[in-house]
Amino acid sequence: MDKLMETETIWLGVGLLGQALFSARFIIQWLHSERMRKSVIPAAFWYFSVFGGATLLAYAVYRRDPVFIIGQGLGLLVYFRNLQFLWRSRDTPAGPES
Repeated sequence: MDKLMETETIWLGVGLLGQALFSARFIIQWLHSERMRKSVIPAAFWYFSVFGGATLLAYAVYRRDPVFIIGQGLGLLVYFRNLQFLWRSRDTPAGPES
């Protein structure tokens, strides 16, 4: 196998891994909601969003796809912001909201 084919195969694997991680977040959300009997978004949803989105962003950069880069890049901002809200809520003692 020549070097170009080897590189392409590796990046195809990276893209597929990213897509699998990104898709897993929906399965996690669905199963968690079923267990709770209401629509909820567990923290794992946002972690899979970050890891899947970052992996897909790396793949998009390798492919030089500006549409994909913009979409995944902006999505990562949303995912990190939601994790920041979760981290802050864990650091704040429970009590009435002001």
